[in-house]
Amino acid sequence: MDHQAGTPSPSPVAKTAHDGPDGAGAEPGGETEVARLRREVADLRGRLLAHPGISLAQGILMERYAPATPEDAFSLLRDASQRFNIKMHTLADAVARMPGPDPDAAVWFPGRARGGPPALRGLPVDPAGRDNQGAVLNAVLRRVLAVTGAGMGNVQLAEHGRLRLVKHVGLGQEFTDFFAFVDDSSTACGKAAESGRQVTVRDIATAALFDDASRRTILRAGSRACHSVPLVDRSGTVLGMVSSHHERPLAGFTQAQLRTLEEIGGTAGHWLAWHRRTVVLDALEHLHGTARGRRGAP
Repeated sequence: MDHQAGTPSPSPVAKTAHDGPDGAGAEPGGETEVARLRREVADLRGRLLAHPGISLAQGILMERYAPATPEDAFSLLRDASQRFNIKMHTLADAVARMPGPDPDAAVWFPGRARGGPPALRGLPVDPAGRDNQGAVLNAVLRRVLAVTGAGMGNVQLAEHGRLRLVKHVGLGQEFTDFFAFVDDSSTACGKAAESGRQVTVRDIATAALFDDASRRTILRAGSRACHSVPLVDRSGTVLGMVSSHHERPLAGFTQAQLRTLEEIGGTAGHWLAWHRRTVVLDALEHLHGTARGRRGAP
C-alpha cells in the first residue's frame, strides 16, 4: 500500500519560456540573477553535505594506518573506489559504518563467505552487468518509469543517514543540485524513507508535504506529481529510493501497479544488500591490504 498526498487540481497558468523564478524576467537564452544564485546555493549545499562523509573516512584511515599525509588517506579511498567501480561516497560510508580490523590483522574480514549476485527478476540487466551497481540502478529506474508511465525519475542511496542522488532521467541541473542530498521528510522520498512505504504525491502544487523551496524546485523541473518506492532489504531496512516524476497530476495507481513496484523495491534492495556485503567489502579488504603494505606491514 502507499500513502496518497495531495489531490488533483487545475494546473496553474504556466510561466513562459522567458519567465524567471517567481515571475522575474530574464534575457532570452539566459537566466536571472535569482536563478543563478539559487543554483550556486544548491551546489554549495551539495558540496558541504558531501564533504563530511569523505573527511570522516579520511580521519579514520589516518588514525588506523598512520599514512604520511591526509592526501595519502584520500588516495587509499580513491584507488579502491576506482578499482571496484564504487562511488567514493559509498566507500567512505562503509569505512565509517563497518567495525575496523584488528591493527595487526592480515585481512579485515577473515572467513567471509562470498556469493554471487542475487537474481534480478523483471529487471533489464545484461548478465555481464549483474554485479555493477550503475547498471542495476539504471535498470531499476527504467523499470519503475515503465510501470508508472513517467518520463522523469531518479534513484537515491541511503548513506550517512541521508539520501544521496545517484541516477536520474529527464531532470535538470537545478533539480539535481537541490536534491543532491535529502535528510528530512519534507519531500516524497524523505517521507517514504522515514516510513519504509511507497508515497504518492498526486499534485505537488497543492500537497502540504513539501516546503516552499522543494515545491518550487520540483515544479520548475516540469513535475506536477511524483511517486517514491523504497528499496528495502529482507529485514525491511531502507537502502535506497527510486522516484518517478510526472508532468500532470496523478489519479493514483492500481493495486497491481503498487504490488509490482513493491516487488521491484524488494528485488533492488536485496541486491543492494548483497553489493554492500560483497563488492563493498572486497573494496575495503583491498584498501586494508594496500594500507598495510604502504606502511611496511609483513
